Amino acid sequence: MSALEQERAAALLSWYRIQRRHLPWRDTGSPYDVLVSEIMLQQTQVDRVIPYFERWMEQYPTVADLAEASLAETLAIWSGLGYNNRCKRLHETARIVAGDGWPTSIEGLQELPGVGAYTARAIAAFALGQHVAAVDTNLRRVLSRWYGEPLRGRALDVAAHQSLAEPAGDWNQAMMDLGATICRSHQPACTQCPVESWCAGPGMILDVPRQTKFEGSTRQVRGAVIRALVRQAPQSIAELVAATQFPTSSVIEATTSLAADGLIETQDSVVRLCD
Repeated sequence: MSALEQERAAALLSWYRIQRRHLPWRDTGSPYDVLVSEIMLQQTQVDRVIPYFERWMEQYPTVADLAEASLAETLAIWSGLGYNNRCKRLHETARIVAGDGWPTSIEGLQELPGVGAYTARAIAAFALGQHVAAVDTNLRRVLSRWYGEPLRGRALDVAAHQSLAEPAGDWNQAMMDLGATICRSHQPACTQCPVESWCAGPGMILDVPRQTKFEGSTRQVRGAVIRALVRQAPQSIAELVAATQFPTSSVIEATTSLAADGLIETQDSVVRLCD
């Protein structure tokens, strides 16, 4: 690490110790807490995740508790958070970990259902104490502004490794907080930034993929079907149409895709959540 990077890291970590966000999954040292929070945070804002995380941990405080639950039970807690496949993969991972224990390498963590490169590195940094950078959208934006160019691929990995400071968990959290609260995609609060003096391109705006429209989408209907089945199961297609107030064709399309994902099953013309 160069002298510039050392100075920047020191300023960042000093700011973080005072301004850090207090989130319920931080500082537990638990790979399970990190896993649950990171899966929930995929494509979902922090403020929306917090109450779901707290309810989830009340119901399933350990990975063993989650492993013993049925998928239908976990979907009842998850319902409303969206992207229900995340819940299914989390449930599958819990059963693997409960039987085999936690992998200790990034490669091993990535073999778990729903755990990609970022989530594996987040678990490694936050819970396993490993010297790795967990590069998400916030980190990419901050690092790109520091280096004055839109980083991706190998260049992004190199920049993250060169900038990474100890403790790695704090550095990663600090970068995430900086990106979420100050180094925002639009209208960054540069005058409030603790590392503005070491930033090459504060005005850079990186393109962020836009989510598809939610209203009227299959994703919306899928969520409505899951919520209806959480309230009462099993139900026929006609009953689901009445419960969700979506057209029959949309409900059939949604139930077909949910069945293909292993979230629901149809038997004797009725639909129920998978166990």
